[in-house]
Amino acid sequence: MRRTLIIGYGNPLRGDDGVGWRIAGRLIEIVADEFTNVLAVHQLTPELAEPISEAELAIFIDAAHNGEPGSWKCESVAPDSIPSNALAHYFTPAGLLAYAEAIYLAKPEALVLSIAAATFDCGEQLTPGVEVVLPEVVQYICALISRPPKVPSRSYA
Repeated sequence: MRRTLIIGYGNPLRGDDGVGWRIAGRLIEIVADEFTNVLAVHQLTPELAEPISEAELAIFIDAAHNGEPGSWKCESVAPDSIPSNALAHYFTPAGLLAYAEAIYLAKPEALVLSIAAATFDCGEQLTPGVEVVLPEVVQYICALISRPPKVPSRSYA
């Protein structure tokens, strides 16, 4: 089994922006073990380059601003070819992958799973359209981590 790092990120106090946290919470209960590390974080920070460097597969989970609420997609992501600004307010998955490659000489396979959000307003509840896809997304991720490398990109509406 390959080493996998799953990072759910966003703000759980801003409506659907908490979907990455919610999915990470479910995955911690069912897949976290010596091969699979699951994290829930508010934002992507440079410190995450180290655990990314230790993974063979990194999966980033976040809410998206565009798309029909509740639709989701999973796409491959590669390290940025242009170095990220070390003083930037936030990092992207591609920026973190570039850090992991530059600092640790690591280049794991990486995927970004995005769920289209309906609202980023204050509140801890997910909207019904986003809440309803959680089991499907969790099941998809469970299948991903049990498959061989190079899973093709997929979109679901």
